[in-house]
Amino acid sequence: PFQVQCSDHDRDGSHDLIGSFEANLAQLQAAAGSSLVEFECIHPEKKQKKKSYKNSGIIRIKSCKVETEYSFLDYVMGGCQINFTVGVDFTGSNGDPRSPDSLHYISPDGVNEYLVAIWSVGSVVQDYDTDKLFPAFGFGAQVPPSWQVSHEFALNFNPSNPYCQGVQGIVDAYRQILPQIRLYGPTNFSPIINHVARFAAHSAQQGTASQYFVLLIITDGEITDLDQTRQAIVNASKLPMSIIIVGVGEADFKAMEFLDGDSGVLKSLTGEPAARDIVQFVPFRQFRNAPREALSQTVLAEVPKQLVSYYKWQGWPPVKPPGTEK
Repeated sequence: PFQVQCSDHDRDGSHDLIGSFEANLAQLQAAAGSSLVEFECIHPEKKQKKKSYKNSGIIRIKSCKVETEYSFLDYVMGGCQINFTVGVDFTGSNGDPRSPDSLHYISPDGVNEYLVAIWSVGSVVQDYDTDKLFPAFGFGAQVPPSWQVSHEFALNFNPSNPYCQGVQGIVDAYRQILPQIRLYGPTNFSPIINHVARFAAHSAQQGTASQYFVLLIITDGEITDLDQTRQAIVNASKLPMSIIIVGVGEADFKAMEFLDGDSGVLKSLTGEPAARDIVQFVPFRQFRNAPREALSQTVLAEVPKQLVSYYKWQGWPPVKPPGTEK
C-alpha cells in the first residue's frame, strides 16, 4: 500500500506532521465522478496519548488516474515521423557571396557557416526521417525570373515539389541557387514559420502522434518582422512543431534570445502566451572550434522534450505503444 503523510508546511523546513493514512491503488481508484473516497488522517502519538482521539482530519480523494509516461523513443519507435524543413537567410546583411567576408562565401575547402549548420543538424535529424526527403526554402532574396523579393522560395526552384534528397540534397540545392539569386531583404521569419505550421495543423487534425515537424532557420540575426514572428510562434506552439534557430555571424542576437523564451513565456503582441516553449536558439560562433557533434547535441537538445510535451498535452499515445505487436 501507499502511505500518505499530511503535514503543516513551514517555510523554514520544520514541517509539523498532522497525520497519515495507508491505502492501496484500488482504494484510491474508487474515487471517480461524484463518488469521493475518504481517509482518516491519524497522528500516531496523539492516538496513543488520548483514548478519545478519533483523527486529525479527513482527506477526501476526488479522482485518481494512472497515466503512462511515454518517452521520445516510444513515439519515434511507435511510428512518429519527424518532418525536417530548412529555411536559409539570403538577406543582404549576409554580404555578397563572392566576397570572402560574406557569411554565404563558400571557402576553397567547400564550406561556410550555413553549410556546417545544415550538416550538423540535418545529419542527426535524418536518422528519424524515413523518406529522407526534406523541404528546403530560402527567404529575403530577389529570385528570377521576376526578381521579386520572396520570403519562402524553394531552394530547388520547384515550389510544387521543394523536397531535397537527404542532407546532401539540401547542400547541393544551396550551392546551385546561390549564384542565381540576389541577396536583398527584409528578414522576415513569419512566412516560413506559417508555411510549416500549415502542414503541422493539417497533421494535428488526424488526432494521432504520427507526424512532428522541425523547422531549422539559419540566419545572421537581423529580424525585421518581430511582431508577426511572435504571433506565428504563439500559433505554432499549439501544433506538433518545434523551431530551431541557428545564428551565424557576429550580429546582436538579442531578438533571437527573446524568441527562445527561456527567460520567460513568449507572448504575442496582443499578450497571448505561447502554449509551450517550441523555440531553441543557438549561436553558431560558440561552437566554431568545437566538434560538430557538440553543435548538433545543443541544437537538438530540446526537441525530444518538446515532442513529448506536445503529445502529453494532447493526450495522444504513440501510434504503436511499447509492448504492442509490430
